[in-house]
Amino acid sequence: MTSEQEQALQLATQAGHIMLQNGAEISRVEETMKRIANAYGVEDENFFILSNGIITTGQHYARAEFIPIKGTQLTPIVQINQLSRELSQQSTPMPIQELSSRIEAIRTQKGTPIWELILGIALGVSSFCILFGGSLLDALVTFICGLILGAFMAFAGPHMARISNNLLGGLVGGGLCILSYRLLTQGGHSMLHLPNMIIGTIIALVPGVPFTNGIRDVANEDYIAGGTRLADAFLAFLCIALGVALAFIVDGLLDSGIMQLEQPVQDAVASHWGIQLLAAFVGTVGFSALFGAPRRHYIECGIAGMLGWAIYLLFIREVGFSPVGAAFFGALAVAVASALLAIVRRCPTTVFLICGIIPLVPGGGIFWTAYHLVNNQLRMAATTGFVALKVTIAIAGGIILAGIAAKHLFKKRNHQQ
Repeated sequence: MTSEQEQALQLATQAGHIMLQNGAEISRVEETMKRIANAYGVEDENFFILSNGIITTGQHYARAEFIPIKGTQLTPIVQINQLSRELSQQSTPMPIQELSSRIEAIRTQKGTPIWELILGIALGVSSFCILFGGSLLDALVTFICGLILGAFMAFAGPHMARISNNLLGGLVGGGLCILSYRLLTQGGHSMLHLPNMIIGTIIALVPGVPFTNGIRDVANEDYIAGGTRLADAFLAFLCIALGVALAFIVDGLLDSGIMQLEQPVQDAVASHWGIQLLAAFVGTVGFSALFGAPRRHYIECGIAGMLGWAIYLLFIREVGFSPVGAAFFGALAVAVASALLAIVRRCPTTVFLICGIIPLVPGGGIFWTAYHLVNNQLRMAATTGFVALKVTIAIAGGIILAGIAAKHLFKKRNHQQ
């Protein structure tokens, strides 16, 4: 192995490190690393990718790296992926030092500006408050709560462990909504609907990246990495629920006990098709900023999210399906749309799928499970929790089915060519 080939393996590992650290799925990391190595004539390489580590071997070369999960920034994933494709299409690869400089520039670039991140979270949570039945007034109050929660996530989140971040995020998000509800209901009947506000707010904390990538890794038969990521996602769901429950407990200690809530209502104005689709689009665009997607793809991400929600509503309202069945077809639509957008825009499917699937995530199940547990309503908690689990499985089924279909179609097309 020449010195240049050894450097190529080192840079391939560095590129894989950047992608895995920022939320790429296992198969894409491995594919990208192979492209970089093969461009410089390395043909005996082996890459073993885990959810938090990479092992690289070649002739007279071996390296293992532990990769802590830093967060989610989809832009570096797109850039590294494009760089590897550029290399694979060149008859003569770029100088190894140029490749090193470009990878380093991607690694050290700044992420989403804080103002954009906070505004994206506020727009996302207020829009999803509408999706889950909230009124325009609920959305306005949720927007303000989202600004504060976004500031907490931007400034405090990076300095905490992920478990603490989700737990405190649930506490802060739930606490802000409860406090707003208490302040605006003093002395009379309120026009606000607390459940809708909290459900919209906690969506900002939902682990969309490990959940979606875990499903895709399992579909690609990377069972260890997929299982690890799904376990991480379910742990995050649990911590968010515990944080919300703690907010209700604290409020109950300060007041005369846990407040009694009714099931959320569907606001007549906000439930109109046009407003629902607009809210799905705006909310998905807002969360695209949260996930660090490239700005040029915000619109496509919004379209994917809006399409999935439109299919979900269609099967709920017109066909009469349960939320489980509707979530399956909604997820299937998002996955298919993401695959098509990836081809048209020459961008990894991950970008559109992770952002577009968020409106379907069962945030309501997380909230009501936590609330019923606090009130010792164990049967209701088990029922709502089980429904949320079934919706989650349905979403996974839709994504997996679309992935399997896409894989077979690409194989057939390559065979015909």
